[in-house]
Amino acid sequence: MLQPTRTKFRKAHKGRIHGNASRCNKMNYGSFGLKSLQPERIISKQIEAARVALTRHMKRQGRVWTRIFPNIPVSKKPTEVRMGKGKGSPEFWACRVKPGRILFEVDGVSEQIAKEALYKASAKLPIKTKFIRRFA
Repeated sequence: MLQPTRTKFRKAHKGRIHGNASRCNKMNYGSFGLKSLQPERIISKQIEAARVALTRHMKRQGRVWTRIFPNIPVSKKPTEVRMGKGKGSPEFWACRVKPGRILFEVDGVSEQIAKEALYKASAKLPIKTKFIRRFA
């Protein structure tokens, strides 16, 4: 699963996801893509599950670009622990996704195969998404 090799700080605030995506909101690599329509934190397991579903349906043809990376540590306290005593230890890594961000890009396959593959990948993600194509 994806996670950064080093970070400046071990733990992060939860934060809120405001507004629309101003970066990574245009297609750069592939002909077809998956665009987010909701703000949400996507964890590394979900990104990996979507990537596996995508490549399996495409039968390893074409090319896949993952445009999101989990760089936010999410901490969690153990079960049945009393309140207080500080923040829990980092459990997993997440990525804050704003509406309009491109999540995956695909190239080298037909539009029908790309649409089905990206639909299967979107089923693994906790947000509503939209299939988009490049017109350039």
